[in-house]
Amino acid sequence: MTTGRPPVPGRPGGGGTPAREARVARKTRTEEAVMTYSLARPARLDLEAFARVTGTHPELVRRLVALSVLDAQRDASGFLWFPPSQVRAMARIRRLRAGFALNYAALGLVVDLLDRIAELETALRDRPRVTGGSKWT
Repeated sequence: MTTGRPPVPGRPGGGGTPAREARVARKTRTEEAVMTYSLARPARLDLEAFARVTGTHPELVRRLVALSVLDAQRDASGFLWFPPSQVRAMARIRRLRAGFALNYAALGLVVDLLDRIAELETALRDRPRVTGGSKWT
């Protein structure tokens, strides 16, 4: 289809040199490829980033994952990935360790008990109140 306009150099089929047309076509394909990637960052941290953000040594983080004190997922390559919520969990672990001088295995038990207490308090708070019945006064 012709528009009656002269060809524009630099556009594919637009009357430039073959090398220039190839560069423009390659640039267009590259821009299209870039647009197919997700623009959002994944909501997870690798081991090194997690250790850096929490201020702990990566070996300690591995040990806490092995003790099931921290939750992490392994990818196909075996690398550890942490959800952002684990940063808060690590801060809690560090506070408990500093305040009560517990070893890391005992910290797992304490964290589990504190989580259970929080669940029970939430259930108690959300429980409907019984009104009526006999007066106690």
